[in-house]
Amino acid sequence: MGVVQLQKDLKQPASIQSLVDLVSDDMGRVNELILSKAGSNVELIPEISRHLIDSGGKRLRPMLTLAFAKMFGYEGDGHVILAAAVEFMHTATLLHDDVVDESDMRRGKLAARKLWGNQASVLVGDYLLGQAFKMMVDVGSLEALRILSEASAIIAEGEVLQLGAAQDLNTDEPMYMQVVEAKTAALFAAASEVSPEIADKGAEIRAAARKFGMDLGLAFQLVDDALDYGGSAKDLGKDVGDDFHEGKITLPIIYAVQRGSDEDRAFWKRTLEDGNIEDGDLEHAIQLLRTTGALEDTIKRAREFGASAIQALATLPDGAAKDALVESVKFCIQRVS
Repeated sequence: MGVVQLQKDLKQPASIQSLVDLVSDDMGRVNELILSKAGSNVELIPEISRHLIDSGGKRLRPMLTLAFAKMFGYEGDGHVILAAAVEFMHTATLLHDDVVDESDMRRGKLAARKLWGNQASVLVGDYLLGQAFKMMVDVGSLEALRILSEASAIIAEGEVLQLGAAQDLNTDEPMYMQVVEAKTAALFAAASEVSPEIADKGAEIRAAARKFGMDLGLAFQLVDDALDYGGSAKDLGKDVGDDFHEGKITLPIIYAVQRGSDEDRAFWKRTLEDGNIEDGDLEHAIQLLRTTGALEDTIKRAREFGASAIQALATLPDGAAKDALVESVKFCIQRVS
């Protein structure tokens, strides 16, 4: 199937329910393991952990690990343990992100840092990372440990890279995509690759699964970027306009700055670089993003990555798992449709 047809297909109605149903039994085991491993005699650790773990995230990343295990007929417990480790890595990243970004909300609730402070949030994030690595060791696959530990290092690099790009209107698309690949897509890629690894599949199959995860992660983040200026708090799990108020230079902003007038650039400099945001500025920003086609073209780029993710599955076994993964790509894209 050609890329153009795939991009058209991405506009068709889709649901993540087929993926949820596919992995429901294993996901129940993952959730039990998560709650068990989030425990500690230090009362604050389970309190903060459960605040975020119980707040209703879709858990897409661990579901990818479970779906690929289904695809390759893996038998054992390794995929459940690694899926829990993936979710702990993601949860730790969210705790750290909210401190770095000074975010007030997470998944429709007050961010942990607002309730317990920055220090506690960072330290509990570190605890969850430690638990994740302990679980990886329990699986007994050195290569799976390498895949996920490498992802952890890449995510941290992405955080630092984003700090350098924050509030800098000179950030261009290649630089920004480098941040997204590290901060977001690396964990999607690793979550997808570890199951073919423990199922003893070859390098070509692992590469295809990794490519799927990477492109899905890129599409997922670009949709989030667009939603921040055109979605709802329910879709985002945070307040609409948070990226704007935090001075984040995302792909829609990059496009708008490149295409705008000198007056527009002065507006972006005042609000994003200088942090001088006044009443009505968010609404004006959204208007500029729409009139320059920045939101539309960000969504277009997301669809391109989505189509590439689906193409990556072409050489992998047909069946319920592949169908559910394809639907998950469509669902991620359609959050902004």
